[in-house]
Amino acid sequence: MSLAAKLMLSPLLVAQALRTRSKLPVLPEAAGPRDGVVGRGPALRLLITGDSSAAGVGVVHQRDALALRLAQELATRGGRQVHWRLLAQSGLTTAQTLALLEREHPAAGPGGHFDIAVVVTGVNDVVDQIPSHRAVAVREALANRLRNGLGAAHVVFAPLPPVHLFPGLPQPLRWVAGADAKRHDRALGEWVRTRSDVSRAEIELPLNAGLMADDGFHPGPTVYRITAHAIALHVHQQGLLAAG
Repeated sequence: MSLAAKLMLSPLLVAQALRTRSKLPVLPEAAGPRDGVVGRGPALRLLITGDSSAAGVGVVHQRDALALRLAQELATRGGRQVHWRLLAQSGLTTAQTLALLEREHPAAGPGGHFDIAVVVTGVNDVVDQIPSHRAVAVREALANRLRNGLGAAHVVFAPLPPVHLFPGLPQPLRWVAGADAKRHDRALGEWVRTRSDVSRAEIELPLNAGLMADDGFHPGPTVYRITAHAIALHVHQQGLLAAG
């Protein structure tokens, strides 16, 4: 979207954003364990990190959220024993996710390092109006932290969701935020092509009110299931499930 159009709409957008934030219900993060072991076979150490969608906001329990579903999918698809760990918090930008990792120093379990890290961030970068080039720079720092600090062999970034389909956002705020999210996602896609140790998963999300959480902003269980399946397929297609 052009800067001129944004400037013309800015008073309305600010008013809509404030009103929407005050009206949206504050949903809790999913309850349940944030680490565990699933499956049988050679060990695969998995870290999932990021914002509310990584933390499972929108469902009651982690069994219906992304992290555990993804671990189960990888265990089944790859014949691996997946040691998974979730480190995520609602509301985090990509920069705040990096700070969380630096503060918490998550343990990988057997082997002392993670094989795969999955990053789910971006919507809060859009909400906070962080320029896409700056978000990409932070993503690079985050990937480097995961690779060099935590030993992750590969970092998978989830794409930004189709914000233009979020039923919890009114128009034209939904249209503008959706355009910003698309721009961020394009920048992410361009950046990952410059490195062989990071990638961006492709996820087709047919979002509508029936598939979203009650706030119309966070995923429901079906969206988490689709996302886990798509990321597991991406990991398999990248050849990351083969035991070393």
